[in-house]
Amino acid sequence: MRDYLRQWGHRVVLHYLPAYSPKDNPVERVWWHLHEQITRNHRCADIGELVDLTFAWLDERGPFKIEGRTYERLRVAA
Repeated sequence: MRDYLRQWGHRVVLHYLPAYSPKDNPVERVWWHLHEQITRNHRCADIGELVDLTFAWLDERGPFKIEGRTYERLRVAA
């Protein structure tokens, strides 16, 4: 990687992210919403019912808007 950056670094913009940053990871937002609406305190009889509810929720929601300050800054910079 260092060799590549020495040669091509002028063409690359690096964005360093912390090792753990759930608030800046788009998929974490999906899990948070899913947990809030489906999996928290569920009353499903078995795992199959829970999986069915989860898939129905994902189908109903459709594509998710990417949330988070990091991605908004990158979008504005582009």
